[in-house]
Amino acid sequence: MSAAVDPDYRHYPKEARYHARVEAAGAKLKLYHLTAADAPVPEDVRALAARWFEEQPAAILQPGDCGFVILHRCGADFHFLLVSVWRGSNELWEAVWYRHGEMPAFSRFDPAYPAEKGVVRPTFCVWELGIVAHESAAWGRYLASPRDDMARSRWLEDIFEGAV
Repeated sequence: MSAAVDPDYRHYPKEARYHARVEAAGAKLKLYHLTAADAPVPEDVRALAARWFEEQPAAILQPGDCGFVILHRCGADFHFLLVSVWRGSNELWEAVWYRHGEMPAFSRFDPAYPAEKGVVRPTFCVWELGIVAHESAAWGRYLASPRDDMARSRWLEDIFEGAV
């Protein structure tokens, strides 16, 4: 038994669904919803995510950024908003926001690990990695292309949906 897995943990599939193309602060992003099949993102959380794109992106996005966002429903009332952009040609950069319970907006997430635990920090969970794997391959195809307007359009249309 791995020390990294709680003996009581029971894994189950989630559904990744492409939700929309979002343009914010000059960036082009693909928005995905990640949820259990029987628990879609609630409408009020969708509205808060839309508001986030109106109010916050200039703090982390740059004109010309390309990337994707995962709105991940983790249980009944906790949601991550994982904003990932490609920079340095082939590097994936991420900013993490969250909403728990009745918070009026998404807030920046910082796991606040004590310094003695080192520099290891959480990144993506196994479900999120299904989307990340697709987007990594899609970006690789874009990098190998002429990287013109047509190639960028193909990248934007290259989406993932399915069980993870």
